[in-house]
Amino acid sequence: MTSAVLDDLKRLYHRAWWALVLQGILALAVGVFILIRPLDSVAAFALVIAWWALFSGAVQLVHAIELKSLMPHWWVLLLSGLGGIAFGIISLIYYPVPSLAFAVLMVVWWLMLSGVLGMYAAMRQKQLGLQWGWTALFAVLSVAAAAYALLVPPATLAAIMGLIGGLGIVAGMTLIAGAMRARSLTHG
Repeated sequence: MTSAVLDDLKRLYHRAWWALVLQGILALAVGVFILIRPLDSVAAFALVIAWWALFSGAVQLVHAIELKSLMPHWWVLLLSGLGGIAFGIISLIYYPVPSLAFAVLMVVWWLMLSGVLGMYAAMRQKQLGLQWGWTALFAVLSVAAAAYALLVPPATLAAIMGLIGGLGIVAGMTLIAGAMRARSLTHG
């Protein structure tokens, strides 16, 4: 990096380090709130999913109409947008069940797909004469976790919220530490 670029970065961080601190404090606060008030957090999570589906669906709808003259299959985007809007409306009307069911099913889908792909990878590793035992074990554990997640949705939601809360705390501490480090570099 050139000296001019480093000087520009120092000036930028000198002026904006406090914004990173505020972002870190907010992330910490959200993370702690989620862990202290999990039921309120799950309710808010359900609303975020519903409103996101509405917003995303509306954007896709507008894009489909704008792209109608350019794309022969514009109607696929239109259907996706209408589906998102419908899901958002249903999620708000029957709040919070559809949104939370969606969150659980997404985790189940992810775990199941990871497990199936892991099993395939383990078989390929075995065919190639490579170590395959750990890959197979984690694949089986992933499929078992998917089954458990599907059978015990409250535990799945608790795990999701715990991960979000933990990530908020880690992100907050990282942002604050990074801001303090950037501030010390610009003052020293």
